[in-house]
Amino acid sequence: MAHTSQYVFSKMDNFYLILIYLSIGAALRHTSFLPENAANTLNAYALYVAFPAVILKAVPGISLSTELLIPALTPWLLLLMMAGTILLLSRWLNWSREVTGALLVIVPLGNTSFLGLPMVDAFFGHEFIPYALVYDQLGSFLALTLYATVVAAIYSPLMETPGSGALLRKILTFPSFIALILGLFLGSMDVTFPSLADRLITNLAATLVPVVMIAVGLQLTFRFHRSEISPLLSGLSLKLLAMPLIVWIVCTALGLHSDATDVTIFQAAMPSMISAGAIASMAGLAPRLVSGIVGLGILISLATLPLVHTLLG
Repeated sequence: MAHTSQYVFSKMDNFYLILIYLSIGAALRHTSFLPENAANTLNAYALYVAFPAVILKAVPGISLSTELLIPALTPWLLLLMMAGTILLLSRWLNWSREVTGALLVIVPLGNTSFLGLPMVDAFFGHEFIPYALVYDQLGSFLALTLYATVVAAIYSPLMETPGSGALLRKILTFPSFIALILGLFLGSMDVTFPSLADRLITNLAATLVPVVMIAVGLQLTFRFHRSEISPLLSGLSLKLLAMPLIVWIVCTALGLHSDATDVTIFQAAMPSMISAGAIASMAGLAPRLVSGIVGLGILISLATLPLVHTLLG
């Protein structure tokens, strides 16, 4: 297990930092300091440089024991349920292909690292962090690398839908996937990076959230086309309300009541993952809608996360 001190900062600081980065991006949007495509450039850097660095930093420390199966398996079960739900809603509400792909990428994946870990520390305590780490590393990180990459490639309007061979090559050559394989290999061999390499990876990984949240702020708007209202409300409702409710219902029905269960429900209630939003935006999947769900989700979670914790008792 990675040392929790690498991930947990002073209580709510990370949450406030996200809001500050978001505000910086929103402020820059109303200036002429940056070019019009600045958000795309920032997202590209995050996707191809910063996010692989985050994976290389986190994945080698993964370990698993029987008591951690609930937070390890839950993200994958939620992913399957949310993907199925979104596909059904898309057909029923006649969403476009780009909107459907965007929701498939950003709804199942939560901000369980930069936001989730300090939130668990703040609301539950430092000793609960291992459960949150397992949910994040074995669930969110792996799903982002394997699932989001495939969905973005299939639904992207910026490229033709690849065949199975081309899709496989895209996945195998995608920087985050390469970083995942390398990280798992180094972890299994108990190999550590040389000091300079470790410092480089740490510094690059630290740029992920500031860069992407500023990009989200650059694109964030509270004005949406009428056709975007239903996917916006659906995405926020599924992510912030339905996902934690589903986990709570299943755990209650199975008689599962433990610290691991409570943290798992709380992690399921996190707003959409910043990195997932970067992937969706880079793929041209309804970037305004994506920024709205990511940005508004963070703001709304100021109220929903304390509520979820209160209901957990």
